[in-house]
Amino acid sequence: MNLLVTDIGGTFIKYAVMDGEMRFLEKGKIPTPKTCHEDLVEALGQLYDKALARGVEGLAICLPGIIDSDRGHVLMGGALRYNDGFDLGPALQKRIHAPIYMENDAKCAAMAEAAAGSLSDVKDGLVIILGTMIGGGIIKDGKLWRGKHFSAGEVSYISTDRDHEPARETVWGNRSSVLSLCRAYAKEKGLPEHRVSGELVFEAVADGDAAAIACLDAYTKEVAVQLFNLQTILDPERIAIGGGISAQPVLIEYIRKHLNEWYETFPYPITRAEIVPCKFLNDANLYGAYQCFVANAGSKSED
Repeated sequence: MNLLVTDIGGTFIKYAVMDGEMRFLEKGKIPTPKTCHEDLVEALGQLYDKALARGVEGLAICLPGIIDSDRGHVLMGGALRYNDGFDLGPALQKRIHAPIYMENDAKCAAMAEAAAGSLSDVKDGLVIILGTMIGGGIIKDGKLWRGKHFSAGEVSYISTDRDHEPARETVWGNRSSVLSLCRAYAKEKGLPEHRVSGELVFEAVADGDAAAIACLDAYTKEVAVQLFNLQTILDPERIAIGGGISAQPVLIEYIRKHLNEWYETFPYPITRAEIVPCKFLNDANLYGAYQCFVANAGSKSED
């Protein structure tokens, strides 16, 4: 079955036409509408209209936020707050008149890794996506665990400060986002924040820049502490790290180093989880959205 698969991000909508073997027949990206959900529906509708020439028979979507996949309802839109409380699935179905399935982006990445990636040979695993914030997907007994309110794995909201009122800057998703790593390096080097990207930071690390190495060390130490906490709660066999920076071997190396230090100095014995990069990297969401559609197509039909 050919599907149009879309990965809706805060900046771009990545899209692909995928066939029954999950091969990419076409790939591209367009800017994500910043205005309202009506414009998002129309943008996706136009992509679908063009993809009809490729014989697509449905639309698979991954997007940020807390998603009720059964109803196609966005409880909370994440980076796209205009989607809060919006029935995106039904609105899209009126526009394209085709089967649709939608799921949270990190949960899609977890589905991809569980089906054919770095978690395919384990029953219990965890996917952590380091990006604008932090996404999470939990695999339990080989299946995606959504939770009672569809928010299982929303690790961005872990509080890191017990002494003050909850604030954006004290939740883990902001403290350990890629943006926080870039901001730290920009501050150390006296650079404007808009000029510093993850790529620049890791290039500096590779060049032996002491400031970049110190920032990476501090960043991965904080990531490792929270991975340790998640390990004690969920007891996964393996934790897969995703997001664009997961392609940097030094990132995984530093996370492993800090986790090992934590395990070795912790006063109680605890089973260690294996830390690996996600196999599908930036395409994990697209693969996972396709798999989510196929797995749930039997319960979804055109209105």
